[in-house]
Order: sequence, then C-alpha cells, then structure tokens
Amino acid sequence: SAAAEGRGLTGSSMALGMEWLLRRWKELLPRALPRQYRYRCHQGPPHRAKRLVLSQLFQPLNLREDSVVGPEGKPDDLTCKSQRLMTQAGLIYPSSPGCYYYMPYTVRAMEKLVKVIDQEMQAIGGQKLNMPSLSSAELWRTSGRWDLMGKELFRLADRHSKEYCLGPTHEETIADLIASQANLSYKQLPLLLYQITRKFRDEPKPRFGLLRSREFYMKDMYTFDTCKEAALRTYSLVSEAYCNVFNSLGLRFVKVQADTGSIGGSMSHEFQLPAGIGEDKLVICSNCSFSANVETINLDQTDCPVCKGKLAETKGIEVGHTFYLGTKYSSFFNVTFHTAQNKPVLAEMGCYGLGITRILAASLEVLSTEDSICWPTLIAPYQVCLIPPKKGSKEEMGAALMDNLYDSIVEAVPQIKGDAVLDDRTNLTIGKRLKDANRLGYPYVIIAGKKVFDNPPGFEVWNQNTGEIMFLTKEGIIELLSKVQVP
Repeated sequence: SAAAEGRGLTGSSMALGMEWLLRRWKELLPRALPRQYRYRCHQGPPHRAKRLVLSQLFQPLNLREDSVVGPEGKPDDLTCKSQRLMTQAGLIYPSSPGCYYYMPYTVRAMEKLVKVIDQEMQAIGGQKLNMPSLSSAELWRTSGRWDLMGKELFRLADRHSKEYCLGPTHEETIADLIASQANLSYKQLPLLLYQITRKFRDEPKPRFGLLRSREFYMKDMYTFDTCKEAALRTYSLVSEAYCNVFNSLGLRFVKVQADTGSIGGSMSHEFQLPAGIGEDKLVICSNCSFSANVETINLDQTDCPVCKGKLAETKGIEVGHTFYLGTKYSSFFNVTFHTAQNKPVLAEMGCYGLGITRILAASLEVLSTEDSICWPTLIAPYQVCLIPPKKGSKEEMGAALMDNLYDSIVEAVPQIKGDAVLDDRTNLTIGKRLKDANRLGYPYVIIAGKKVFDNPPGFEVWNQNTGEIMFLTKEGIIELLSKVQVP
C-alpha cells in the first residue's frame, strides 16, 4: 500500500512479515484455547478425522461397587452378572423399577445389533415400518386379549375417557392395518413387515436388569401368506434368519419347542441362550435334535418322545420367539386378500420376536467374566481403545507415537473410523485405564509401553476376547484390525 511504501516497506519484506505473523499465530492458537477444546479439535492436518477421546464421552466411569445408587439399591441387590457389570461400568443407570437410562456405549451396541438384524430381515424380504406404541383398547377387546392379558398391560385413558394400552406386542395393530387395505392381492403376498421399537409390560417383579424389565426394545415381525403351506415356508425362512443372527454374534443358542401362551397360534419355538441365571427350564436330548421348554411336556417325562433317549435339563434365557398364528387374528379383524379368481380369503399369519435389549444383556451374561465385560465382537460399542503413557512417566515421549498410530489406523482401516477411542486421561496410570477398558469391553486395547522406544516402535495389544497379549508394530496392528468386521 501507499502507506507502507511511505514507511519504506518493500513488497518482499511485507510478505515475510505476514508469513512470520501467520506462523506465530498458528503456534499460539492452541495455547489460547481451553485444554478440553484442544483435545476435541484434531491437532494434525485438516484432512484427517478428529480423534475420539474418552474424556469427551459421556460415560459415567465413577459408578463403582461402593457408589451404585438408584431404585435398585445397594450392590448386593444387583442379582445377576450382566446387571452388575452394566451398572458398574455405567452402561445403564436405573430410573425406576424395570426402567433404565441407556448410556451412549449401550446405544452404540444396540444400534449395531439393529444393523445385524436389519440385514437378516431384509435379506428374506422383510420391510421395516413403525407402529404406534399407544394401542386402542377396542382392538384388544376385538381379539379378546384386553381381559386375557390382565395386569400385564399398562392401561391408560385420554381426556375423552377413551382407553388405550402401551403395546407389549402388536398383533392387533398390524392386523387392523392390513385389514384396512381392501384391495390386497395374492400377488402381493407374502408380506413380511417388522419394526424395532420400545415395548411395555407391567412386570410384577422386574429384575435382572435388562433381562426382565418393564420398558424394553424388541424386533417384532408379522407375516401374511396365502395358505398354510406358504406360511410354514415363511416360518422356516424367518427361523433360519434368527439362527444367522445368533451365529454371526458367536452366541451358543438352542431352538426349543415352546408354549404359544397369550399370543396364541398352533406352533411356536423359543431361541434360548443356556445360562444358569435363566428363568426358563429346558430339556434337551443328547441323542437327537429334540429340545423343548418344560412347559410343553409332561413333567414326569424323562425320555425323549422322538428317540426315547434321556432328556437332560438346563436353564436358558429366552432371546427370541416365533409363532405360527394361522387365521386367529385374521378372522378377528377380517384380514383378507383376493385370489386369482377375485375371491376374498383370510390370510395366514405368523409373528416373530427378538428381544434387542435382552440379547445385549444375555450376551454379556454368557460371555463375560465376573469383573470384565466381553461383547460379541460384531456389536461391541467401540472396537479399539488406545492407551497412551501416563503424564510424567518415563514413557511419556511415546504419546506422540500413539497419536500417530491412532491417525494411521483410522486412515488405513475404514471400518475402524469412528470405532477407535483414545483414552486421553493421562493423569491416570495405564493400569487404572486398562481396568476401565476391561469394564467396558473393548475387543482390542493398545498400550504404549516401554517397547515404543524400540526400532521400529512396538505396542502392547490385548485381545480382550481371547486373553491373548501381542507386541506389534504399527503395520502389524493395521493388518490385525483390517480383519475386524463392523456392521
């Protein structure tokens, strides 16, 4: 400018001055920002993703054995392993008997489980919808279940004295919806409609955390077919999809004959995870594939009705249930389709449930140790936790290497982006942070220890699900994590 020229500043000197100011500004800016904001903002090149740091996550890690509070009382009242582990790790927090806050880690696991289930349901032609939780009493009176369900229903009335219930299941609602489609054709069947939503049951004695609660998440599917044979084919198809879900999670399950209960129908099966805490008693034949809930057999029966082999008794946690309903609800609500001859015929129905929150808790019940959570790897809230050295320790210089490792992992392994956490609480020892990592159940924990000063730098890698401890270079870690599956 003219003023600059008047003071004798040349263009080159101005450029050098501006360059110096810009460089100095970049050096001073991080110091001027609050420490917590500096952690939130990634300090590397702008094209890289922000680091996910544990100090910024809402995860109440202060919930310890000596400080558990809430409606469920003292630690002694936490009556099963999954409930105790989830409460102490801050994965859930009791609100009222049978109702919980689901913390962010738990919601992440639940959303991953939903993705797994969505993939299986849509692979067999399932279409996702959402139905009202508030269900008219008139629908339930039409089916006869308003009185049959008794006190299990949460009942309420609106300002006009119209009665409703909070849906524990949706057979009436879906039947009413399909009945309203007057021109339904046989060409549109089978219909496989499902939702994943909150359900409500007025449990007389909620217990075991998410295993028996009053408010929970469920996947419920309702199917409509042209005839019994087609409905049974659909039944087998959905049952196989359920098996795929549990196999992909690495959960040992058993499919057993079951009572149809208040839902009704002529056939049903439960999917059970064998566990000592389970409330269902099961019998399993060692000679053949027969298995059943004891509700369906003569209690004095000790031989298998199929092969006469001996029946062994065990306990299980019910995590899924399938029902062939026939025309029970179709007849109540006049759910019909038109044949090729334009004749109205009652549709054959089936219903199929998976307990979303119950699967989460039951999987922890059967996979975890008494003091460490172990998730099915596919649905772990986060796959990797990186623990840098303690501030002031001899290994503190390795913190920069850990930052670099984090950035390299999320850039080289796309499925891990968003699934890796850096435990930046460097005021705590590695041991304390490792203990918290065990509580939360990361499948992989990476520690910057003494070997970070080796050439090349080495890192301590814990496979939490197998108990294996490895020492790997950055390249070795990237190769290991590239094999991890995330839904």
